Amino acid sequence: MSSKPEPQELLIVTGMSGAGRSTVADALEDLGWYVVDNLPPLMLGPLVELGGQEGTAFPRIAAVVDIRGGHLLDDLAEALASLRGSRLPIRTLFLDAEDDELVRRFEQVRRPHPLQGDGTLLDGIRAERIRIADIRESSDLIIDTSGLNVHQLTDRVREAFPSDDGTAIHLSIVSFGFKYGLPADVDTVADARFLPNPHWHPELRPLTGKDAAVSEFVFAQSGAEAFLEAYATALEVTLDGYQRENKRNAAFAIGCTGGKHRSVAIAERLAARLSKLPGIRVTVRHRDLGKE
Repeated sequence: MSSKPEPQELLIVTGMSGAGRSTVADALEDLGWYVVDNLPPLMLGPLVELGGQEGTAFPRIAAVVDIRGGHLLDDLAEALASLRGSRLPIRTLFLDAEDDELVRRFEQVRRPHPLQGDGTLLDGIRAERIRIADIRESSDLIIDTSGLNVHQLTDRVREAFPSDDGTAIHLSIVSFGFKYGLPADVDTVADARFLPNPHWHPELRPLTGKDAAVSEFVFAQSGAEAFLEAYATALEVTLDGYQRENKRNAAFAIGCTGGKHRSVAIAERLAARLSKLPGIRVTVRHRDLGKE
């Protein structure tokens, strides 16, 4: 007699209204996930049970849970706590975006915010942020969709949840410029501004940290190699802990002033080193490369 099949994984997709849940749901469906939209949290248990029945097994289930459920959203923590007692791997993906970006998206589609009431769009957005702050804090992966188009967001989902996911940690190394703001969707941030800036060398200014001349300049500076060694060693310890805790996605960021030279060079070297670790899949993203 065949044993009862079980779903391999449950992914909760949640976050701010207007942050791209529909795009993410479509992308996951294309990757082979069984996607259920606007599911009351207390229905997660029956859904998992159904997915484990012979003949109706869903290998990967994604449930979109959001503010549209009203007070039912308050049941999410209780539902997840009861499910975490099983062997089913559970992750939560939280989609976020800056307030002005969310306002612009709502205005484009001419729809009110679910919590707007008689107030403004911004009133509704701020109320939602307060309401789901605890969910954001406990999420396994946060994606800031500000400035991302549909295709870019889809690519981010494919990076985080590839079809051959296995048991690897999917690590994103992100370079960025502090003058454009801190990235909101990373686990750790390091600062490369203690190193001399190649921008002040006319022959290096038009180049980027991906060019050999810039990389050689950066790592010829006092403290650069020591910083990379110390930071990489600390991140290796962190990744070991993530593997023990079954955390499957991670993002580490390194910033400089404009996100063009120092941070890019260090991110490339860091990615090359961490990609050699067993069970780690690394992608590199240069957030601000190409900006003036």
